[in-house]
Amino acid sequence: MKQFKLSTSLFLLGILLLFPTISAVAQGIIPKPHTVVYRDGQFKIDNETRLYSNLSRKNLKTMRYWLGEVTSAPLKKTRTRNGNQIIRLIQTGKPNEMNTVPFNRYLQGYTLDVSERGIEILSPSKAGLQYGLQTLRNLTAVDGTVRYVHIEDTPRFAYRGMMLDCSRHIWTTDFIKKQIDMLVRLKMNRLHLHLTDEAGWRIETKHYPELTEKAAYRTTSNWEQWRATGMNYCTKDTPGAYGGYYTKQELRDIVRYAAERGVTVIPELEIPGHNNEVTSTYPQLSCTGERASDLCIGNEKSFEFIEGVLKEIMDIFPSEYIHLGGDEASGKNWLTCERCQKRMNDEHLQSKEQLQAYMMKRVNAFLNRHGRKMIGWDEITTGGTPDGAAVMAWRGADMGFKAAKDSKVIMSPTECYYLDYFQCNPATDERGQLGYTPLKSAYKFDPIPIDYQNKPEAKNIWGVQGNLWTERVDTEERAEYMIYPRLFAVAEAGWSSPARDYSDFKTRALGLIARMKRDGYAPYDLQNELGDRNESTSAVVHDAIGKPVTYLSPCSPRYAGTGNGTLVDGKMGDWSFKDNGWQGFIQAGRLSIVIDLQKEMDINNVSADFLQFRGPEIFFPAEVTVAVSTDGQNFEEIDKQTFKDDSTRYFVRPYTWQGKAKGRYVKVTTRAPKQGGFIFCDEVMVNRRG
Repeated sequence: MKQFKLSTSLFLLGILLLFPTISAVAQGIIPKPHTVVYRDGQFKIDNETRLYSNLSRKNLKTMRYWLGEVTSAPLKKTRTRNGNQIIRLIQTGKPNEMNTVPFNRYLQGYTLDVSERGIEILSPSKAGLQYGLQTLRNLTAVDGTVRYVHIEDTPRFAYRGMMLDCSRHIWTTDFIKKQIDMLVRLKMNRLHLHLTDEAGWRIETKHYPELTEKAAYRTTSNWEQWRATGMNYCTKDTPGAYGGYYTKQELRDIVRYAAERGVTVIPELEIPGHNNEVTSTYPQLSCTGERASDLCIGNEKSFEFIEGVLKEIMDIFPSEYIHLGGDEASGKNWLTCERCQKRMNDEHLQSKEQLQAYMMKRVNAFLNRHGRKMIGWDEITTGGTPDGAAVMAWRGADMGFKAAKDSKVIMSPTECYYLDYFQCNPATDERGQLGYTPLKSAYKFDPIPIDYQNKPEAKNIWGVQGNLWTERVDTEERAEYMIYPRLFAVAEAGWSSPARDYSDFKTRALGLIARMKRDGYAPYDLQNELGDRNESTSAVVHDAIGKPVTYLSPCSPRYAGTGNGTLVDGKMGDWSFKDNGWQGFIQAGRLSIVIDLQKEMDINNVSADFLQFRGPEIFFPAEVTVAVSTDGQNFEEIDKQTFKDDSTRYFVRPYTWQGKAKGRYVKVTTRAPKQGGFIFCDEVMVNRRG
């Protein structure tokens, strides 16, 4: 029997012509299976099809839920495995292995075979059978036909997750369950709930009831407006109050719903920073006795609070891992707090980073005594990573590889997996913040690039996670718009082989998006994606390309582009200020450079593009000055332009001078607006052509 590999676009085109209905469905499989071998022939699920399984009644109930997404046929159960019109769901693993399924990628794998004998899915675990059913769902045409196929599939990583920020905006339990269903469709198995932060406390707690009475509600739903007007909390009955919290029963219901579908819910309790809501309610837990972001580490009451809340959290969430935050604590008050300084002296700690590490290690030990472990953002590696803790690397993949020398790591870098970032032109998309992460950028990220695949730390890359922070995400439709389809890319990185083919992936993504819309989701309109900034997709020609540049004021090391040649490389930047096409300037003088054209020439135009993005404090210059020189010492000013402050949140605009001048050296200087901030430029052009 002739066999075909699902590997090339030519093959896919041929199959599409032969089996248009089945093939069109099959192309939508995300994440892409590892091995797919098609055969001639097809099986049809109909009213005569029977179901055989060795699963318990309880576990089979969940499988029937997903089978209902595949077919409307009744699928009466049969006790015999033999026959030709049977769907077989067979768990092959041992009972003593089941507790390790979330941590063992091999136990999550499955084999799917469709032949004249029917459909058979084999897996060591219930989770693997469920993943096999998701693949079957994608392969099955509307009329119930499935082409003969053999699939062998195992995830690349054991941890494949999504984080939902429930503090900045709170989400209904129905919405959370809806996202759990999509996680299952994407073969993802972790849901990380960010439940505590300054924007609102979201967990019912019997020991500290005032947290839900006084810190679960704020004076407006608009997070930015709330921040700008004093970050005031209020009670539920205050006019205009926004917020709420999850009761213990609601959280248990979410945990149960997720567990039935093979998804582990990981709660996050933020310590020691991001605690304004806690210290607003219990100011004695801060260093100053007033509201502050950081808990007082020198105060034993802080540890009593943390341990008391964690006991209640552990009673709700059976997850082996509890997320303890650990990010963005300023530690400023610790340096002047008598209790913190005494703690540092008593424990022989030399820095505020070591003081924070003391807290994280102590709370980690508390979790360990209760049979749990901690996850923390990558700041927990500063000052010493707690024993056995997993690190969530958000400040770049390099932080992840560094942490992986000693710890399990979940890759969640901002530039790829922060789902709150813009996914199209920021000037036309008010839904995003900070960076620009289109689907293409999320997809191209490899958690273990080829340079690291043979290094010892590669074995400690536990998995991947996409994060939706919700400062600017305030409706369910907006949340889904930001999550999908970029979460598809996270799912594929977590499951499929490291080989990348964006064109193939985008085709599959469009198919899944269409089905999601029919199912009531509101994903981003990838079909009409605006794409990259046009200017960044082709080279620009001018006389300064490749010429030496002297920086009279250095660019920020964080935003250095590709180095000293960035501003004269003939390449324009993309929408993101983090794109290597841009350089950012923050020191006194801001952008101030001299370009050596290496010979005297006529100069008839000088231009440069500048970016404004008010969120991260990047502003268009208040003034741009251009001067020329024949000797590099004595400069003659040929233009000075001033610009009024523009309140527009985001734009890229040019500065341009046209006229007649002569010289070898061109000096371009800028002045920052009164509010300061960065100045970003992507290219300084002399005698631009075209």
